[in-house]
Amino acid sequence: MYRFLLTPRWLGYLALTLAAAAVMVLLGDWQLHRYQQRAAINGRIDASATAAPVPVDRVLPPAGTAAGSAGAEPPADAEWTRVTVTGEYDPANLILIRGRTVDGQVGFEVLTPLRTAGGHAVLVDRGWIPPAPGAATVLPQVPATPSGAVTVLARVRRSESRPDTVQHRGGRLESRRISVPRLAAELPYPVYGGYLLLDEQTPAADPAFVAIPVEHQNDWQNAGYVVQWWLFAGMALFGYGWAARREARGGPTAAGPDADRVPAVAAGP
Repeated sequence: MYRFLLTPRWLGYLALTLAAAAVMVLLGDWQLHRYQQRAAINGRIDASATAAPVPVDRVLPPAGTAAGSAGAEPPADAEWTRVTVTGEYDPANLILIRGRTVDGQVGFEVLTPLRTAGGHAVLVDRGWIPPAPGAATVLPQVPATPSGAVTVLARVRRSESRPDTVQHRGGRLESRRISVPRLAAELPYPVYGGYLLLDEQTPAADPAFVAIPVEHQNDWQNAGYVVQWWLFAGMALFGYGWAARREARGGPTAAGPDADRVPAVAAGP
């Protein structure tokens, strides 16, 4: 009844179905991996909100010794760790990160190197400020940088992907992306490989700064894609089985297309 499955046409259908189902399963596995990654990030973000801070040296690798060098990037599982560090801001090497949106308005994030007693520096994202009147790219009025010793409570961040060039404009460094190695190359001291997203500082930060919102990853979107691709794989296999069963029940038999007809009774003796 199912011998037709061994014909070249049906073997081709089977190969195509299995290949399509395998690709869909692999795509589902990839989305599952992305879901697990994003869920882990969300877990670290949630945990960092209440975790006790640790000294920055316990989380970020050593910054090295050469001026303009950056330390190794912190591991992925160290991102969002809450840390504390004390040092002095270096307003002469303040860095503006342009094209950043907060509450629907485009402005700048302000990164300022915090120099520690050991001679190293860590980049601190102090917050967001709007541009000066005129356009989104007009250089902003940056609030005064605290002088003297500053204690920072912040969360560790890794460099952003797709690093951009670093420009000099208005006596300040400016970039579109936060790439610690590229920014460190413009500074006269070694820099830790990750940067810090400010939560609190002593003395208090200027109220003109807007805190950078911490956005959770959309891990449920990836979970939905996992279900979608695996359902498609199952549907492809089901479709092949359904087509084969339909062919077996309704297709021509081995005796030919007229085998099911009732033979006519011959007239006469």
